[in-house]
Amino acid sequence: MRWDGQKLEQDAGVLPGLELAGLVRTVRTPEFAGVTFHEIHARTALSHVPAASQVPFRWTVNPMRGCLHRCVYCFARGTHRYLDLDAGEDFDTQIVVKTNVADVLHAELQRPSWTREHVALGTNTDPYQRAEGRYRLMPGVIDALVGSGTPFSILTKGTLLRRDLPLLADADVPVSLAVSVAVLDDELQQRLEPGTPTARARLDLVRAIRDAGLPVHVMVAPVLPWLTDSTDHLDRLFAQVAQAGAQRATVLPLHLRPGAREWFTAWLERERPDLVAAYRRVYGDGSYAHREYRQWLARRVAPLLARHGLDRPDGQAAGGLRWGRREALAHDAAAQVQPSLF
Repeated sequence: MRWDGQKLEQDAGVLPGLELAGLVRTVRTPEFAGVTFHEIHARTALSHVPAASQVPFRWTVNPMRGCLHRCVYCFARGTHRYLDLDAGEDFDTQIVVKTNVADVLHAELQRPSWTREHVALGTNTDPYQRAEGRYRLMPGVIDALVGSGTPFSILTKGTLLRRDLPLLADADVPVSLAVSVAVLDDELQQRLEPGTPTARARLDLVRAIRDAGLPVHVMVAPVLPWLTDSTDHLDRLFAQVAQAGAQRATVLPLHLRPGAREWFTAWLERERPDLVAAYRRVYGDGSYAHREYRQWLARRVAPLLARHGLDRPDGQAAGGLRWGRREALAHDAAAQVQPSLF
């Protein structure tokens, strides 16, 4: 079904609750039932990460805001509030698309002041969410980065990355790829991440990346207490990750920043009310699981990672969990980066 033949609403530059001068059009289509796309002409593509943040990169690119993956625990949900949209249903259904992101990025990277610092993608919302199949923003983004000699990393749950493997394999700059896989059980995965490809499909992506001659890291994140932290589940998951060809895996427990916390808690009350009190004990009033849980998980994970050869050291996280060079901290970046909207 042709995209341009769908219903268009020509707005006067206004998103719900937010004046947005860069808005070109609003699109709704049966192909993405219940979803509204707000196509904008962004003034900037690069978002600067504050120096105080504990991430090993200073720049990110986010071609879209909001995410069709609809993960109930998504750490980035709170960032939709910068748009005066809610962190729940709006995050899943009101998607802002920077249709000119590649052109703007190319111009920014050609400035004499650009020093070719590392750029991270996938630190807020997934650049390979399903709408990328229609908008095809990432080939232009990759071309701009490679053409300027800028190293970059991509973290994704989206199997659309497979389409761009030839571009990534031919890149003559350092490229780091990571795939997020956290839930093996298909039923639970679809309840937690209803818009994502299955674990099997993502592991097939890991194989495709390795077949393309590229290294790949798997993020086993988030691990959810009482839902995905059993020895049996983790052992089976690590076995399949290793079999797919990943060189290492990073394990991170669930964290519940404002926005994500409320949405996930509502899901837990509907789906697993028996666990609500237990989660309150583990998280209290904070965003992170308490130290005892993190240490317990680290002790459980360490021998399993070693058994499957996934514990190659690339830095050490607090509590003994392994971090990847860049991707492991990317999950926290969204909460510390003021997004570049225009």
